[in-house]
Amino acid sequence: MATDLVCKIDKHFVSVTDPRVNRGTNYDLVEMIFMALTATLCGAQGWVDIERFAMAKFEWFERFIPMEKGVPSHDTMGRVFARLDTAEFLAAMHSWVDEFASCLRGQGVAIDGKVVRGSHDTQEGRSPLYLMTAYATQARLCLRQMSVDGKSNEIPAAPVLLQLLELAGATVTMDALHCQVETAQAILDRDADYVLCVKDNQLTLHQFLQEKFAHGNEPDAKLPGLVQHLTRERSHGRQELRHYYTLPVTVADRKVFKRWPGLKSLTMVYRQRTVGDTESTEIAYYISSHEPKVRALAEHIRSHWSIENSQHHVLDVTFAEDASRIRQGSAPEISSALRRMALNILQQDTTVKDNIRGKRLRAGWDEQVLERIWSAFSRT
Repeated sequence: MATDLVCKIDKHFVSVTDPRVNRGTNYDLVEMIFMALTATLCGAQGWVDIERFAMAKFEWFERFIPMEKGVPSHDTMGRVFARLDTAEFLAAMHSWVDEFASCLRGQGVAIDGKVVRGSHDTQEGRSPLYLMTAYATQARLCLRQMSVDGKSNEIPAAPVLLQLLELAGATVTMDALHCQVETAQAILDRDADYVLCVKDNQLTLHQFLQEKFAHGNEPDAKLPGLVQHLTRERSHGRQELRHYYTLPVTVADRKVFKRWPGLKSLTMVYRQRTVGDTESTEIAYYISSHEPKVRALAEHIRSHWSIENSQHHVLDVTFAEDASRIRQGSAPEISSALRRMALNILQQDTTVKDNIRGKRLRAGWDEQVLERIWSAFSRT
């Protein structure tokens, strides 16, 4: 039941410092976290919505938490969450995720950045919040969240984020910005493998791969060790063909690749997309510490996009993250963590057969549905 969930919140968030002085006379912090997370799961998009939801569901909440002081106002919610220690809150959230996340051995972990566009404050000179997240592609879980000062600072932040993860046996996928020697080494140091996209920010490497695969969509079949794989996908009126070509790194290649630790395979992907009468093509290159097994590499390359499709897109479209104007103190990052935790819960749920938007609506409308989601999650 949801009482088990409250106990779990209390267990993981007990170390989060309450910033208020008269804590004994104020709303209980764990109760506020439970209200905020439940309301976010059910469709709330800000502190006012959380207050509205808690007022509408007061009797339901009263079954699981004392509610002795009633429902805190949206101003109270905003002030308290804006003053929380972000590092403590995220550490608590991450420890909770680790409790139900399965071992990552053999799994893919996609790492990418996202801007919370509405969190900027022009008058205060505050830039929008920029987050890096680590997403388990098969388990569909946001494992870690970390803020950085901007896209240019993603590069040094990536090894720091990697240090927060237990990655033994996993495969980390990252876009071309993170095709860096230091990042590759940091992944290997975590006993994991890497698949990194290569573009012109690594110009010498990119040009070598273009020449190696002869620029075209049909590399010379006589290339020693070349293996191929073709996939077709049709969805939403769009057809996409992907040709994967993988080569082993040879002794002759070592002069170019000597800087790159653990590098074993090179991959080219030729994508052909058809929408109606319009056709477009794209070629992308990757380096990896995996052996040149084309099907496995194709799966990791393809699954990397789930961080965009199953997390970033859902957060923007269903959770309206980009439209959020929460921008005081720690609140933007705290509210982003609540959204990601709510999405984790909904993506793990098997009790309701619906998409994420449908689950949120049904949980908000039907208390029995909400309890089923919480009960199932509490048992994990």
